[in-house]
Amino acid sequence: MTRHMVQLPKPDGSLLLRELNHRIRNELNSAIYQVSAKAVQSDSVAVKAALLDVVDLLHQCADVHRTLHMPDQRCLTDATRHLQQLCFAVTKYLTDRQAIRVLYSVDDLRLEGERCWKLGLIVSELTNVARHTQFDDRDPELRVELMLAGNVVKCRVFDNGSPPELIRRGRWLAIVGELASSLGGRLHTSCAAEGSSFLLTFPSTEAEQRASRSSCVVKLKRRKVRLPRRLPAFRTEDLAAGKRHKPSYRSVTTSDVRRLPTSN
Repeated sequence: MTRHMVQLPKPDGSLLLRELNHRIRNELNSAIYQVSAKAVQSDSVAVKAALLDVVDLLHQCADVHRTLHMPDQRCLTDATRHLQQLCFAVTKYLTDRQAIRVLYSVDDLRLEGERCWKLGLIVSELTNVARHTQFDDRDPELRVELMLAGNVVKCRVFDNGSPPELIRRGRWLAIVGELASSLGGRLHTSCAAEGSSFLLTFPSTEAEQRASRSSCVVKLKRRKVRLPRRLPAFRTEDLAAGKRHKPSYRSVTTSDVRRLPTSN
């Protein structure tokens, strides 16, 4: 008897991550359902309120987890939109728990799917530092910047608080450093009493650079149509060289979070 052995392809890392992501999402949904059911069954007003607070917290965790899903690796991903969605989800969590104001300033940027996903993971870890930070008598504020300077992507996350020593040297910093290295970049950290600052820099790929140049050309054409003729338009070489205006921050509000689209 002749036996034919079918060689099955070995699962890659992305397949395992998608399975893990699917499992976590299902577990969160199951927990939300069970706690909600207990809240409905309880006759105590205080117990109902406490359980509904737990449900709200689980929803916020699920929102952050949903925004960190891996985009399609076969095409370029809108990193600007990806980071905005992450900021919206993080803001809902931080605003309800610690009243931290979140501001962001992002340039138009497209990255390869896996690289965009890693950028989101890094930013998520860096913004998580604010949860453990002491702001004392200062108004808590967290800022996120994403810009393209020439062929280098720069992402900066900073706040005006002082993190404890345990957070400054935690395991999370090594994980972020490894993620930065996988992008071919580096993470620069600065923690002081007046605030924490994290700067991620990594080079863009050829495909990302082509997308950036195409975006610059489109912007220049639009500016030429909108601006009066007596005003000089930006030059393509200036934009490519990284010359840019001062970051214009947008404050993320809870109303922005409610408009956050749901992704599968």
